[in-house]
Amino acid sequence: MNVNVWSPSRVPIPPPKPWPFVVDAFSVQPLQTPRRIAGWRLPCTATARRSVSGALGILHTGALVCKMRRAQVGRGAFPPSERLDVLSLATSTPADYHGPATRWSLDAMTAVLRDHARTQAMSRSTLWRTRAAADLKPHRSVYWLNRHAPACEAKARDLGELYVNALRFSQQGRLVICVDEKTGRPILQRTYPTQPAQPGKPEKREHEDIRHGVRVLMASCVVPTGQGLWHLGPTRTSEDFAAHLANVVRQLPDMPRYDWVVDNLNTHWSLEVCRLVAAWCDLPLLPKTLRRGAQRRAFLSDPTHKHVGHFTPQHGSWLNQVELWFGVLARRFLKRGDFCSIEDFAARLLAYLDVYHTHYAHPYRWT
Repeated sequence: MNVNVWSPSRVPIPPPKPWPFVVDAFSVQPLQTPRRIAGWRLPCTATARRSVSGALGILHTGALVCKMRRAQVGRGAFPPSERLDVLSLATSTPADYHGPATRWSLDAMTAVLRDHARTQAMSRSTLWRTRAAADLKPHRSVYWLNRHAPACEAKARDLGELYVNALRFSQQGRLVICVDEKTGRPILQRTYPTQPAQPGKPEKREHEDIRHGVRVLMASCVVPTGQGLWHLGPTRTSEDFAAHLANVVRQLPDMPRYDWVVDNLNTHWSLEVCRLVAAWCDLPLLPKTLRRGAQRRAFLSDPTHKHVGHFTPQHGSWLNQVELWFGVLARRFLKRGDFCSIEDFAARLLAYLDVYHTHYAHPYRWT
């Protein structure tokens, strides 16, 4: 009885052959030498070959720098003059071409170039590569600010000298204090308890919360020590700020001079603050001479007074060192807080600041 038994030796194994095509960025083309398109070099070329076992292997010979299909045009289709037109268009605004949009898109730029009687339409991919070669990104936008504050650098330099010499000044009887407020702080309670972190999983905080009102945190940072004196209340009026200053002075040692660093908020140079400083310095107060903000700031900044105010330049609130103190408070206490009431928030804030001032407070290094 004849039995047909299959044997591997009877099946011929063909030799490996290269596949007759090249795999480029995102297309399959016949195997040939990569063409240059309008002076551009193909960004990525890979050759696909099948191994003896039948697995596919791809050999990369370039770096992937573009994810868009190339236009099927010949060499020199877009001369340098037309590329300059693309750059000129990208550095303008749609309003310059009577467009209603406020920013460019590839389709809008392609339409403008097509309407200018091109001999050959430029594809979106060619337009994108032309902009990318010049590092032009019309879709991006960042904020910037004209420096229009008078004597901005001089004021910043004076504040820096105060911070650098704060320790020496305190030994000479001159105390530097930075004051500001954190307004509209909501007291939040998570709807469900926070799940602690686990191996491979971060801490999970409930997205929904219950609000228990808002509070204003006023704080004064003593620069030589890094300690803070604070007041928590529902409002931030001129009377509140003056009361906070009076409370700070009562807790500080008596010094021949105090330097207060504040920003330009109107409550910081109000008539109530001027009245308080006049009482501290035993000076007569004439409200008629302090009707304008410039007059009040000049009065508070008088270097002959015992209490001298230093106002940060406009848009320079970051020069106030108490912002560093607020940043630490936000990261370590406020950001992940879960408070069931305003009283709970106040009690836990007091406990946190007691621990912070006992073990962690230090003068900030200002360079």
